[in-house]
Amino acid sequence: MILDDGATILSSAIRLAAPLGFAACGEYLAERAGTMNISIEAMMITGAFTAVAASSATGSATLGLVVGALAGLLLGLIHGNMSHRLVVNTFIVGLTLNVLALGATSFFNESLELTGHQVAQVSIPVLRDIPLVGEPLFVQRWPVYLLLGLVPLTWWLVERTRWGLELRAVGENPQGADVTGIAVNLRRRQALLWCGLFAGLGGAHLAVGAVGSFNDNMTAGRGYLVIAAVIFGAWRLRGTIVGVALFGLADALRLALPAVGVQINSQLLIVAPYLLALLAMVLVLRRTRQPMALGTPFVRGIV
Repeated sequence: MILDDGATILSSAIRLAAPLGFAACGEYLAERAGTMNISIEAMMITGAFTAVAASSATGSATLGLVVGALAGLLLGLIHGNMSHRLVVNTFIVGLTLNVLALGATSFFNESLELTGHQVAQVSIPVLRDIPLVGEPLFVQRWPVYLLLGLVPLTWWLVERTRWGLELRAVGENPQGADVTGIAVNLRRRQALLWCGLFAGLGGAHLAVGAVGSFNDNMTAGRGYLVIAAVIFGAWRLRGTIVGVALFGLADALRLALPAVGVQINSQLLIVAPYLLALLAMVLVLRRTRQPMALGTPFVRGIV
């Protein structure tokens, strides 16, 4: 019984952490470039809605994933151009997009009759039979396994490529990067596009992978948890993924504990992931250093 309950909680934790993982890879990259992307919540919920809308129209959950990712990419494009070409405060842009996306998705969800679809579940023979961890790790919706490639790809792009070096430079010292000929705001927009693509994919996976439908405000602040995970990880990808795993586990416990007979105040369970995120940020910010130019606009050299 204990093994079964543990496997259930672990499986739920992985299922709930996966959407955060996709978005966190994008947010990590954006913040290393100096952009605090508040609009990641808008990217996730828009990706979730458009994924369900596209899968409802075509009958293909896979196509829904693609459309959801592209919707997030579009929001990244809008955010980048408003922040860097029109020089609007990036925090105001992000908050505006969040409110707009929440309202628009709720409106269209009420107006349209959408049919839910889910991507296929992949079960890996032999490995799925490992006690406790076999089924949670090796019987999952197939987009979960994309994270196994996306995480090292993100690390490689940031740490081992010239583009990543320039990205880190504009996040630490944009004036110095500009003197060397790096297009600071172009690199930041590129980081926002990457963030939008994978935040949209994260929201899409939540809808057509983990849940199979769209509900109003279904992301429920998960975008802010992603930002907290990047801070928790001290702006390092490994720590960010650890933060995502912890928040996913906290969310899984919220759902699983009542099911296994553990009686805890329901309201406390609901806020537990967010309390954990707040505590993590307070502890981490006291002992680490963020990118020097994080959240600082760069006006000169707009391209």
